[in-house]
Amino acid sequence: MKMPVVKYQRGDKVMGRWPGSNLYYEVKVLSFDTTSQLYTVIYKDGTELELKDQDIKSAAGFQTRSRSRSRSRSPGRRRSRSRSPARTTRRSSSRTAAAVAAAAITDSMPSSHRDSRLKDNLEVRLSPLQPTEATENNSNNKHEKQEEKQKEENNTANKVNEVEAEPEKNQGRYNLRRRKDDGAAKEVAVKQEQLEEEAKKAAAPAAALSTPLDFGGKIGAYFWLLFLPAWVLFLVLQINQGDPSLVNFPPPLPPLETFWDTQAFGFVLLWIVFQAVLYILPVGKLSDGMPLRSGERLKYRTNGFFAIAVSAVAVAVAVHQGVDLTYIHSHFLQLAVATFLISVLLSVYLYVRSRYAPTEKLALGGNSGNVVYDFFKGRELNPRIKDFDLKFFCEMRPGLIGWCLINFAMALAEMKKHGLDAPSNSMILVNIFQLLYVVDGLWNEEAILTTMDLMHDGFGFMLAFGDLVWVPFTYTMQAYYLVNHPNPLSLPAVTAILMLKLVGFYIFRKSNSEKNAFRRNPSDPNLSYLKSIPTATGKSLLVSGWWGVVRHPNYLGDLIMALAWSLPCGFSHLLPWYYMIYFIILLVHRDSRDMSECRRKYGSAWDEYCRTVRYRIIPRVY
Repeated sequence: MKMPVVKYQRGDKVMGRWPGSNLYYEVKVLSFDTTSQLYTVIYKDGTELELKDQDIKSAAGFQTRSRSRSRSRSPGRRRSRSRSPARTTRRSSSRTAAAVAAAAITDSMPSSHRDSRLKDNLEVRLSPLQPTEATENNSNNKHEKQEEKQKEENNTANKVNEVEAEPEKNQGRYNLRRRKDDGAAKEVAVKQEQLEEEAKKAAAPAAALSTPLDFGGKIGAYFWLLFLPAWVLFLVLQINQGDPSLVNFPPPLPPLETFWDTQAFGFVLLWIVFQAVLYILPVGKLSDGMPLRSGERLKYRTNGFFAIAVSAVAVAVAVHQGVDLTYIHSHFLQLAVATFLISVLLSVYLYVRSRYAPTEKLALGGNSGNVVYDFFKGRELNPRIKDFDLKFFCEMRPGLIGWCLINFAMALAEMKKHGLDAPSNSMILVNIFQLLYVVDGLWNEEAILTTMDLMHDGFGFMLAFGDLVWVPFTYTMQAYYLVNHPNPLSLPAVTAILMLKLVGFYIFRKSNSEKNAFRRNPSDPNLSYLKSIPTATGKSLLVSGWWGVVRHPNYLGDLIMALAWSLPCGFSHLLPWYYMIYFIILLVHRDSRDMSECRRKYGSAWDEYCRTVRYRIIPRVY
């Protein structure tokens, strides 16, 4: 059997013919399939196509015409490549499935976008690429007339916009051909109605699909629902011991009646209501979220910095009026239990309301059909009560600002317990470091709108418990530990820890700002120094700046800061290092989720990105 001759190698830059025309554009060879004898190439804008050998020419021997037009300006291409229904990529294993998904997305778009998309669909046609080359000169007229006559004879005019599956060998090979404007308004209206009906049929199953299950799937959901509350309970009981060493595991359980305190429940409820009032006040910027699958962009009131400033004033007034905030330290267990109960009630409400939510409002990863998994992961992507976004509020307000309040209460408890006029150096460092982290997050609150939590994860028990219970009652372990186990620090030690914190914070903030600015406006002239890899989705992957050093420089900065938070506690016990250990596990898991999601989303462009940026979080280590 004669082996196929591979003329072009992976990485070669050649000229590839755009299907349905005689126009050639610079492409990069990604691979060659010996079975189909097709080259997979990528255009400069990220478009991936499969081309035959005769559709590719060497760049060296290729001479452009003096009056050639760019592909985007060609009369045969009045619309964007990324929006052409004839455009397919290797991201989908089935071209037909991709076309159906595109129809579903079209149907879920706002009417203005949908009308535009439908109009565009009527201007181009999908058909297998014929051996005869299409040209852009007047010789097309005769060819088009012959085709129109043949279509009338075969009575197939009503099937212009159908997408038919081809043999796998020919998938991805389409001819884009201009349709002749004959002014048949009635025919156009019929075709538009057919498109809308097909899109509506495709929308329901496409929206109902769930992405692959994570966190251990359905069995994992049972485990996490039991483990997470039990782990928080263990930490709270263990840290309260005179010797929190793990040799004293398990900690003794207090009497059951001590777990509940009505006053503690009222305190937590009042705190959440107070933060909700600050959230709905018409103060601060109304920010646009990232586009949803439907094309909609939600509005968010980003006034988090205002909220923490008002909260600080309220706490200062309360202390001045004689309110004893050391109550938080002495009733830490009861406050945690009360908050846990609220998170469960909220999760039940979220799940029940999600059963009545439209399919386009559901998160792809939280509507598996399994009640326990969906309750844990969250079914609805952005549950709202009018303009009050429940997920965004819980993500940024009561737990995050409550974290700072608890730390401050621990500083007061340390002073009271040891008769100090001021908190210790260790307590001051922990309070300042973590306060800076929270204030920075609230000052740059818009950045949270581009994160996985807001864009992809549904709002269920996982995020409700994490935002309201996990963050304020586990991230405060260092401050709680220092109340009973002071750790004096010398001035050189304070200076070294402070410098470490600043380095981590700089990397964290600089990389996040770089990413967020690029996501919102990749064409910003101020970002022209950044290099990127285009993808078939229309987005680009940063491969320079901090994002050219490692794939997650923000995670690297986070880890350095976590180290700075734990060092003031010394090395006598492992428990104050819990946050550092937990954060390593969390970020490694998040990195694996990102890898899976991005490989599914960006295909070969992501593989090229991984070859360019080799290290994930720590340069030359991981």
